Amino acid sequence: MNSDCRWKHPSLSRRMAIQAGAIGILGLGGNHLSGLRQANASATPGNLGFGKAKSCIFIFLSGGLAQHESFDMKPNAPANVRGEFQPIATRTPGIQICEHLPLLAERSDRWALCRSLTHSSNDHSAAHHIMLTGQSQLPTGFNPNGSSRTDRPSIASVAGYATKARNNLPTAVALPERLVHSSGRMIPGQHAGEMGAMHDPWMIEASPFHSSSYGAFPEYRFDHQDRGHADERLFQAPQITLSEGLGMKEMNGRLQLLDSLNKQQSKLAHYSETQSFDRFRQSAVSLLTESSLQRAFDVTRADDSAQDRYGRNSFGWSLLMARRLVTAGVNLVQVNLGNDETWDTHGNAFPHLKNALLPPTDKALSALIDDLHSTGELDETLIVMAGEFGRTPQITLLPEHYKLPGRDHWGAVQSVFFAGGGIRGGTVVGKSDAQGAYPAEQPVKPENFAATIYHALGIPQTAIWKDATNRPHQIYLGEPIAGLS
Repeated sequence: MNSDCRWKHPSLSRRMAIQAGAIGILGLGGNHLSGLRQANASATPGNLGFGKAKSCIFIFLSGGLAQHESFDMKPNAPANVRGEFQPIATRTPGIQICEHLPLLAERSDRWALCRSLTHSSNDHSAAHHIMLTGQSQLPTGFNPNGSSRTDRPSIASVAGYATKARNNLPTAVALPERLVHSSGRMIPGQHAGEMGAMHDPWMIEASPFHSSSYGAFPEYRFDHQDRGHADERLFQAPQITLSEGLGMKEMNGRLQLLDSLNKQQSKLAHYSETQSFDRFRQSAVSLLTESSLQRAFDVTRADDSAQDRYGRNSFGWSLLMARRLVTAGVNLVQVNLGNDETWDTHGNAFPHLKNALLPPTDKALSALIDDLHSTGELDETLIVMAGEFGRTPQITLLPEHYKLPGRDHWGAVQSVFFAGGGIRGGTVVGKSDAQGAYPAEQPVKPENFAATIYHALGIPQTAIWKDATNRPHQIYLGEPIAGLS
């Protein structure tokens, strides 16, 4: 932050400054949002026929969704490839998806698939970095055991950097939790990396970390290996936490702190009008004073109709929060549906997918599409859903860890979901081979995936970002996926 960006109002207390400017006050990570937008506004985006979305909801399925059990079923393959689930027809003739996604099947006219995204890594950390940044090539000295400022910038960070703020709110947000390995290390690819910490997405921490419990808690929690560890997490958004030394140790508990903040909202609003804050502090003030943001966060107390449609669980609440945030004016919201490796179905895959993963995803994603469609916002909101990789075509059993079979890591092909934002519904681009192992038609790279998001948001293809040494970096490293519009 520049040295001239200070609060100088004589009546603004140190405590008030801490409350409006501290990164940790709402569990939000990253103080980007400086006015840096290195894009040629007169440049013409590509010719795919879309590029006017105001926002994007990027749903990330950490662990890797099995293409065979979701959007690219192979009913004619041998039994050890096709799996236990049956395909069902969708509203669109010729498109079939998994029987455990019936609500999405009814809405196929509003979404599209790419069945041929491919990259070279079968490693969780490397593949997270690849898909979260949209770059196939790992950086020099890449460390899979933790995130680093030498990592590539995430798609969320780049989109937040290159899109114009619609108000004082952050341009990019991630929720409801960071992706943290069971060992406690941070998964690479989630922040701005070499772009710098000031461009990290804001992190809304609503889902407490648990090392062995997964899924859409509390309704659909499960453990991959049935270890029997208790899970008493509560979904609370935002989790308000303060760092040591912030001078507020007398606050006892979340509710008392919330009450204190609520009482000071009017003062903060007054200061924001009379002082020349930099955008970061303006955003912090907005997060405390904007009624639309308060409503967006308060999803566990949403009306019964909304909670019934989305689901009273972490998946439903997360997508409801994302829907409210884009309506409030956030440009990109990354939603991690499940903590790290939730979708890593090496074993017990079929019961866990059938009972704990696919139902809440089907329900919440369908409700999100319906909600945006009913208000006319779907055309201006791109929804994308992907994991770090797909799963192996062959079913395997690891008896030392699991009672029942599953599939292993597979970067060679995965299915990616798109809706809204100018996407042509009822569309499938790309094709995998007969066993769902490799692209057979129109292979698509992570760079194309990222470019599709950037292009839908109207970011010009000549756009760049600059690092701390003022070196320019191209934002587009591939063409948007052809055939989606």
